[in-house]
Amino acid sequence: MPMLNRPVCLIVAALLAGCATTAPPQHESEAAPGANLAAYSTFGWSHPADEATAEEPLRILDVNIREAIRAEMTGRGYTEDADNPGLLVHYETAAADKVRSSPVRFGIGMGSFGGNVGGSVNMGTPSVQSYQEGRLVIHVIDAAGKKEVWYGTISGPVDRKKLDAVSVAKVVALAMQDFPARGASPPSP
Repeated sequence: MPMLNRPVCLIVAALLAGCATTAPPQHESEAAPGANLAAYSTFGWSHPADEATAEEPLRILDVNIREAIRAEMTGRGYTEDADNPGLLVHYETAAADKVRSSPVRFGIGMGSFGGNVGGSVNMGTPSVQSYQEGRLVIHVIDAAGKKEVWYGTISGPVDRKKLDAVSVAKVVALAMQDFPARGASPPSP
């Protein structure tokens, strides 16, 4: 068996380890051209909580999302005002079944013990794994003009066991990470 040098083995190991990791959630956001979000001071909801149409189990998720968005908005200096909001917040959730496949896996190992040197080659069969991908889209609308001025979205694998308030708050924070704080200057074109 030919002897492989150590740098080649390390590169192969790094590539194989990279294939095994899961991708982080995908985040995207965009502000309307010319929108100065920092000039607004108040926000409200495009649909009040008592008008929620979700089924019973999703209402807990709805409350967690609203609380997380509220915390993000107030943390950025906006005040909630149900009567006269400058901005309206609307969000959507969606889930889809996805399939992830892993191609044929190939591994090489080498080692020595005492005066003996040995090596092995391993090949694994392809595998298919199903999972659920969730998506959260947050729309921020100018209340007077009734037009969207910002949106943020995040998508990634969903673990239904981790839909608690703390986990939802982390996801909402990622989706809104580019939302400007009140009083901040708008980004230059």
